[in-house]
Amino acid sequence: MMENVLIPAIIFFAAYHIVRLISMHLLRRKLIKAGQYERPGILDEPKVSDENDRYPSLKWGLVALMSGLGFIIIDLLKLFDKEWLSGRDAVLPIGILLVFVSAGFLIYFFIMNGRKVKQ
Repeated sequence: MMENVLIPAIIFFAAYHIVRLISMHLLRRKLIKAGQYERPGILDEPKVSDENDRYPSLKWGLVALMSGLGFIIIDLLKLFDKEWLSGRDAVLPIGILLVFVSAGFLIYFFIMNGRKVKQ
């Protein structure tokens, strides 16, 4: 069973890195032919800024909180209407959960933007 997951993952990972290696080589070759010697760092990976993700525990805490609230709302809706999910797909509960998760990310976004404005 585990082989069914690992083999495609390893093949995809290897194919991705081979394609990336070839494309970076071709891009560097084009830059050298174009005479772009004075810009050696143009192909370097962009540095990850800590400013965007200064409080990862806050972000994931809010997402977990809002996910929990989404599950609570789904269960409360089932309590009020016993046949709420009968005859339905699981699309509505997943939609409710996704709305709450995205609300968690939006709350984090607004908190971080508020902190940037104060500084």
